[in-house]
Amino acid sequence: MARTVLTAEMVEQAVYGGAILGGGGGGWIAQGLEKGRAALAKGTVELISIDELNDDDEAVCVSLVGAPAAKDQYVDDNQLLMTVELLQKNYPGTIKAIMTNENGAATTVNGWLQAALTGLPVIDAPCNGRAHPTGAMGALNLSEQQDYVSYQAAAGGFGSRAISGFVSGTLDYVGNVIRRMSVEAGGMVGVARNPVSVAYVKAHGAVGGISKAMEIGKAFLAEKEGSSKIEAVTAALHGRVVKVGHVSGFELKTEGGFDVGRLDVDGIELTFWNEFMTLEENGERKGTFPDLIMTFDADTGQPVVSAEVKNGQKLAVICVPQSELLLSSTMKNERLLRTIEPVIQKKIV
Repeated sequence: MARTVLTAEMVEQAVYGGAILGGGGGGWIAQGLEKGRAALAKGTVELISIDELNDDDEAVCVSLVGAPAAKDQYVDDNQLLMTVELLQKNYPGTIKAIMTNENGAATTVNGWLQAALTGLPVIDAPCNGRAHPTGAMGALNLSEQQDYVSYQAAAGGFGSRAISGFVSGTLDYVGNVIRRMSVEAGGMVGVARNPVSVAYVKAHGAVGGISKAMEIGKAFLAEKEGSSKIEAVTAALHGRVVKVGHVSGFELKTEGGFDVGRLDVDGIELTFWNEFMTLEENGERKGTFPDLIMTFDADTGQPVVSAEVKNGQKLAVICVPQSELLLSSTMKNERLLRTIEPVIQKKIV
C-alpha cells in the first residue's frame, strides 16, 4: 500500500480490528464507527505508507485522552479540528501528516476527521499497534529524549465544561495537564500532540499498524458465527483462547481519568487500567501487558472492552504474546511499564 483513499468498508474493518487490538481499551465500537463514517462524510481521507514521506517531514499525533466509562464525556468535530489548528498555530515547524496514538475501536480512526477537514494524509503508522493507558506510552519514547519539548493542544467538554488550550513543556508535565483537562471537561478531550520527524516514527512507531487492524477486522467480519469469529481472530494474531466462562467479581472505578478494576472468568483473574493488564489462573501468570489480553461475548463473538463487562456475562478470553504484535518502542520501556504496578497492585516488569 502506498496511498489508499479510505472507504466505508475500511472503516468497519479498522474499527473492529482496532477494538480487538485495543485489549480492553481504545474506546467503543459504536463510537469508532460513528467517527469513521463522519470523517468520510466530511471529505476524502487518504491513508499513506510512511515511505511516501521524507524522513525530515514532520507528523503530529492525534488522540483522545480520558476515561472510556466517564458519563459526561463530550468531544465534537469542531473541537477535534481545533486541536490541530491550535497546534499548527503555536508550533514552529510544518505538519505534513497525521497519525493516531494507538489501535482501538475508536482510536484506530483517530485523525480521520481531522484529515478530511485539513487535507492532511493519515500515516499507516500508529504510535503503538495496541492500546495503552498513559499518554507517555503513546509518545514514541520521547520521554527518554533529553530536553525534548512537548507541544500539545487539547479541546473537549460541553457547555460550562467546554475547555481548550495549548501547552508546552516537559512530556510528563504536559501529559499531566492534558489529563487534568480531560477530567475538567467531563472525562475526555481530543488532543493533537508531539510533532516528530518521519524518521523518528520509523524508529519508534508501529509501522503498518492501521493496515494490521484492517486485516484483523476483515478476518473477524468474514465469519458469521460467534465462535468462528473468535477462532479467526486468534488464528490471525497467533494467539490462543485461554478461557470461556461467566464473569464474577467485576469491579470498576473511574479515577484520575482512568478506568481501573478487575474481574474473574471461571477461575481466571483479569485486572485492567483501561486496557487489560494481567491474566492469572490459580495464581499463575498467563499474560502480562503489553501481551494482548482481550474479551469477547462468547455467543456473538463481539469484542467487549473492559468498561462494558458485566457480572454474569459469558465471555471468551484470548491472549496474544507481545512478540506477535506491532508495538512502539515504549512497550520495552521499564520506567513507563512500572507506572502500572501501583495502580493494579500487580507486578508488570
